[in-house]
Amino acid sequence: MANVTPLRKQEAESEKPVNISDRAIDNLAFIRETMARSTQFTAVPGYGGILMGVTACVAAYIASIQVYRVDSLTVWLVEAALAFAIGLLAMWQKAKLGGQSLLSTPSRKFAFSFAPPMFVGVVTVLGLWKFGQYDLMAPVCMLAYGAAVACGGAFSARVIPVMGWLFMACGAIALLLPTKYADPMMAVSFGGLHIIFGAIIARRYGG
Repeated sequence: MANVTPLRKQEAESEKPVNISDRAIDNLAFIRETMARSTQFTAVPGYGGILMGVTACVAAYIASIQVYRVDSLTVWLVEAALAFAIGLLAMWQKAKLGGQSLLSTPSRKFAFSFAPPMFVGVVTVLGLWKFGQYDLMAPVCMLAYGAAVACGGAFSARVIPVMGWLFMACGAIALLLPTKYADPMMAVSFGGLHIIFGAIIARRYGG
């Protein structure tokens, strides 16, 4: 008889009605998580961002020791190409590991939001280069890149738009500072912010 009581107790507990509100809350949580994953671009690279920040710091140092401003701008042009390659490769690798396609709907939303501010920035920088307005190129780079990150980040992790706004803040500050602070501000933004936020993304969002 001692063994019969627990069995009856278990049967009685199994026959208890399920609380509908508890099940509804669980379903809503699952739906919310599924929708977030389907609408967010999660392949923003953390470790890739750190590497981009390191190369930017190196570029800032090399650019700062150049005698002619055109030479330092050439250094940053090479760094931009290198950073683009690193970011694209790291993004592809993270998407591959996470089972996410770079042609998915969230990826396209991220790209279509990121591209217009970057296009405006590139065209503006080329125009400034053509007319010899070198002093404005660094702030414009920070502002345009920050706007692109903030816009694209609307379809990614919440921390991404924050980084974009901080880039724009650095660009605004660089506009107010003397020209000699251009390279240090580029190091702070493209170097420091990429390293800091790259570490946050790598830790919280799976690399």
